[in-house]
Amino acid sequence: MGARKHIKAEERKAALKTQYFAKLKGCPSSPRKMRYVVDMIRGMEVNRALGVLRFSKKAAAADVEKLLRSAIANWEAKNDRKAEDGELFVTRIFVDEGVTMKRMRPTPQGRGYRIRKRSNHVTLFVDAKTNDVKE
Repeated sequence: MGARKHIKAEERKAALKTQYFAKLKGCPSSPRKMRYVVDMIRGMEVNRALGVLRFSKKAAAADVEKLLRSAIANWEAKNDRKAEDGELFVTRIFVDEGVTMKRMRPTPQGRGYRIRKRSNHVTLFVDAKTNDVKE
């Protein structure tokens, strides 16, 4: 690796140490279905988001709820204290496309239809509300 790439990689690594996040990789549902769930909680306070996810009928909500609990635990581990009510918010959350497994399904007259089994990656950032912003 070149010197410039090495310096940039170290800068990215240092920036991630100050952020609180969790990643879910290779979740076996389509990114489109996951984005419906993710859009419901974007920008919410974490306790409210956990409630929304708990009572959602979407199957992907269970995966996102587990991911959110992991991000909260990461925040608590880095700050050496428990999060207070109303302190943490979902600052950023996004869904990326993962690998797609391709399968064939037999159809009439010797043909075959392609089945695409999609997967996705979810990244969730939480952080405390800054004191500068007042609502």
